[in-house]
Amino acid sequence: MRFSVPLLLGIFAVSTSSAAAPAAPQCTPGAYRGADGDFIVITERAKSAEDGEWRYTFRDGRYGSTKGGAVQCSADALMVTGPSGAVERWPRMALRMTPTRFKSGDAMLAGMLVEPDVKAGKKPPLAVMVHGSESSASINRNPYPFVFAAQGIAAFVYDKHGAGASEGRYHQNFHRLAADVVAASTEAKRLAKGRFSRFGLFGGSQGGWVAPRAANDAGAEFVAIGFGLLINPLEEDSEQVFSELREKGYGDTVIAEAREITDATGAVIASHFTSGFDQLAAVKARYGAQPWFTAITGEFTGALLASDEPTLRREGPAKYDNLDLDWRYDAIGHLRRVRAPQLWIVAGEDREAPPIVTIERLQALRREGKPISIVRFPRTDHGMYEFEQAADGTRRDTRITDGYFRLLADWIKRETHSPYGTAEMLTPE
Repeated sequence: MRFSVPLLLGIFAVSTSSAAAPAAPQCTPGAYRGADGDFIVITERAKSAEDGEWRYTFRDGRYGSTKGGAVQCSADALMVTGPSGAVERWPRMALRMTPTRFKSGDAMLAGMLVEPDVKAGKKPPLAVMVHGSESSASINRNPYPFVFAAQGIAAFVYDKHGAGASEGRYHQNFHRLAADVVAASTEAKRLAKGRFSRFGLFGGSQGGWVAPRAANDAGAEFVAIGFGLLINPLEEDSEQVFSELREKGYGDTVIAEAREITDATGAVIASHFTSGFDQLAAVKARYGAQPWFTAITGEFTGALLASDEPTLRREGPAKYDNLDLDWRYDAIGHLRRVRAPQLWIVAGEDREAPPIVTIERLQALRREGKPISIVRFPRTDHGMYEFEQAADGTRRDTRITDGYFRLLADWIKRETHSPYGTAEMLTPE
């Protein structure tokens, strides 16, 4: 999940035709306002300028492609076709967008400050977007900065090392990523000086590990996390394995046996493929004939079980351990040190970030007196996507769950306008 999956995923079908099609209108990334106060965000794909396909996201979580016909670009506006077939013009919102470059470590990173159009004398909160595991550009492609700005929050987004217009080599070292967040925070506050009220961080997915690590050094006054984890990468793999087996109807006895397997695969990968092979061979011999053994996938366990020792020694580091990950990262220790209030929003049926242990640990931290609010959206998967599940267990994302974007913005602005779709408040407000 965090080792290869982007902060937000979407599947956009591209239609083809043998006849030459007219050039699609050029879209401008940003937020567009409807007559009823609703908004749509337009973001780029990797080839948007070439094929004319852009992504749209409504405030209520509906999303799709401009090639689908429901949302079309025109000069400084969107033409939006409603359920009745009527077409409305949604003008582009007057956001202030300031590109920049700033130094983090030995690399120059590209960033952009997106500020809402606010009344004179009003100062919005300012949030730095903390990355998920994506290795692609974020500027103009990540919808969150525009979603925030459309709801009255200034947002700073940047391309991480080795992505987009930034220098350096892509990696997933949480400590170095946190240093990038601190540098981005300094730049964001410099650019928005005198025009924001309070400052904080929003982290999605892998950002749930990085934002808490950076929070105190960045001077965050709030930290919001979406579909993150309060376990380390080894535990993430094992929790995925257990979740997979539970979905297939296996009980506590099989889970306990599967834990022996994930302990073994975790020991191998955490050693950087230098040791642990005897333990791995032993569990493969012990459980390899069990009917559930081949059902194991996880983050990496299934792949390690399918390979022999010589292959893992030879190919393992390049395939599974080439991102400078801290496999035993102390997620709960870093979170315990955060001084700012936190909001954690979890997806109730998240296969990539199984929420059970994360919720238990967050509740334990609350009992220690930590200011943490926990919200769960049931029937949602990673990215807060609602889904349809086929008989074979495969899922198809249908939309980002309604209420999620509003909840994020209201909490950051210290407002409450509930209900937020199907949100379940797991902590008293």
